[in-house]
Amino acid sequence: MREATHEPLPAGSVGEAGGGGGGARTQQDLLSRTALGVFRLNGQFLAISEELAKPAGLTAAWWQVLGAVLREPLPVAGIARSMGITRQSVQRIADLLVAKGLAEYAPNPAHRRAKLLRPTEEGLDAVDRIGPGHAALAARLTAELGDAAFAETVRALERLATALDALESAAPSAAVPAPAAQ
Repeated sequence: MREATHEPLPAGSVGEAGGGGGGARTQQDLLSRTALGVFRLNGQFLAISEELAKPAGLTAAWWQVLGAVLREPLPVAGIARSMGITRQSVQRIADLLVAKGLAEYAPNPAHRRAKLLRPTEEGLDAVDRIGPGHAALAARLTAELGDAAFAETVRALERLATALDALESAAPSAAVPAPAAQ
């Protein structure tokens, strides 16, 4: 992928029929720019999350796994699916959280071997300590973007994730198709 530019696309380059045959190239450029933007955002969010989690004695990864089980206990595989990462990665973090007393395993009535992970009081307290910094960042982002643009950003990212899920579930092997024959 080429380096992303922050320049707007030329007028008429997206969605217009008969655009001089550049449609596929424009689609590829949009995909590349989207991927690079998401990779950049991922790095930015990880760095910010590390800073927010540090005073609570957590890492971004620990916070992410604890956050996944705040509403309800989940099996490791369920946490991995919801976060889009491997079960093995979540298992290592879950085991660390349990060893540190921040989470515990509970019986799973739906599956005897797949225990549920849930936060302990100490884990809940740690996540609560992140709250003020998290709220301050949310307020700063809202001030920078505006309420409507911030909400639309969330909707666009959710639509993108849903679309990628649909492509993956429709034809898992077609998610990354082979190049077309020339």
